[in-house]
Amino acid sequence: MRIIATVTVLALLLVGTVLHYVWELISIGAAYKAKILCSGVFVSMRTPEDVLHNDLGVDDLPILRALDAAIDRTTQTVSATFLGLIKQSAEYRPGLGCTLKFKGYKQPPLIHFDPTIDHVNTLQSQWPTTDSEADVTATIDQNLLDSAIDWAFSEPHPVRLRRTRAVVVVHRGQIVGERYAPPFDQHTPLLGWSMTKSVVHALVGILIKEGKLSLTDTVQAPEWPESSNGRSAITVDHLLQMTSGIEFDENYTNPLADVTRMLLRTPDMASYAANKKLVAEPGSQWSYSSGTTNILSRVMRRAIGNSDYHSFPHRALFQPLGMKNAVLEPDASGTFVGSSYVYATARDWAKFGLLYLQDGMWNGQRMLPEGWVRHATTPASSIQGNAFGAHFWLEIPDEYTSGGDATLLPQDAFHAVGHAGQFITVIPSRELVVIRLGLSRHASAWQHDIFLNKLLVALNN
Repeated sequence: MRIIATVTVLALLLVGTVLHYVWELISIGAAYKAKILCSGVFVSMRTPEDVLHNDLGVDDLPILRALDAAIDRTTQTVSATFLGLIKQSAEYRPGLGCTLKFKGYKQPPLIHFDPTIDHVNTLQSQWPTTDSEADVTATIDQNLLDSAIDWAFSEPHPVRLRRTRAVVVVHRGQIVGERYAPPFDQHTPLLGWSMTKSVVHALVGILIKEGKLSLTDTVQAPEWPESSNGRSAITVDHLLQMTSGIEFDENYTNPLADVTRMLLRTPDMASYAANKKLVAEPGSQWSYSSGTTNILSRVMRRAIGNSDYHSFPHRALFQPLGMKNAVLEPDASGTFVGSSYVYATARDWAKFGLLYLQDGMWNGQRMLPEGWVRHATTPASSIQGNAFGAHFWLEIPDEYTSGGDATLLPQDAFHAVGHAGQFITVIPSRELVVIRLGLSRHASAWQHDIFLNKLLVALNN
């Protein structure tokens, strides 16, 4: 009888564990579907059918079709449900995009603002140029350039699809190459995923320039009491370099990893990340972490103050650059999801790349502190191979390379990189900014080093 009782208890525990795991998976899937569909419809202004078919029904995602989706254009909310048992919803707000809602969680009031109203005294949105168009195009082999862009939009593998959606090539201040896959165009805001982290680097730089933050500031967090096992020694620079020492599982193949739970199952992402334990002395080890960026987003919120926080990205960065369609979305707590959720058009992303190409200058005005681009491109001291700086990559991540051509790129190249093959590449020595946006759910489908080398040959560099 004891054996039977023990086996019964173990069986019940196993069944309960499996049911909990399945429940979590379905809840995550519903949250993902609600969030992506909401932003796709209300931020990118795409049709629901397009988002459902081309974003939420591809590769490893057809299982999401088992979830029913509903769009309420009156309340500007989107919900995804499974058999009426599990429901997740996302809400759209002008200027702030879409945010997941959580049952029982009381969202704080947000400061609403009209993103179409200028929040700066002088709006400098003119596209910067350094040479006449004729001078720039004279140095380009147009056939090779067209061939390189053809390669970007080609699909050589029947299963591992690239799904390139937008390419913009800026050389010496001029757009010399631009193409979109239907139905996208130059007016379509597209998700940058972790390219958002590089936007956060710029916003922190602006706050430092305004005297509201410094790199050496220690991070204050309610989750870190004085006896917080060393976490009180973490600085703003540790977060920017991703050397905080805080544990965080960034494994995208595990649907229950920290990164997925944080983005899709947590109303307060900064708090979720801050509650992770310290596993290394701050500054001693490098570990890529979306959680640290969201802690940094909350640091910015405290430095700015709630009354100006939600308009700050527009006032300080998007509007001066003329990134008219850019949106940085907050989580349910009101803190920006600095790790992942900027939507912007390909041309908007190109303007951001140009800001860093021009050492933080824009139309003769200094937007970023002197030396801030150098900060972004200085290797994090603890990273093997020096592949990462401060919220920018100094080398193309391995999953997006062919394995050989990446070493042929100019040494001063650096990149903002996002999930599914989003790239801003800046090469100062070649006066070049390259934007590639797409949905390469199989990372190996997009080989960014090959694309860049094709472009460099076309530009006679």
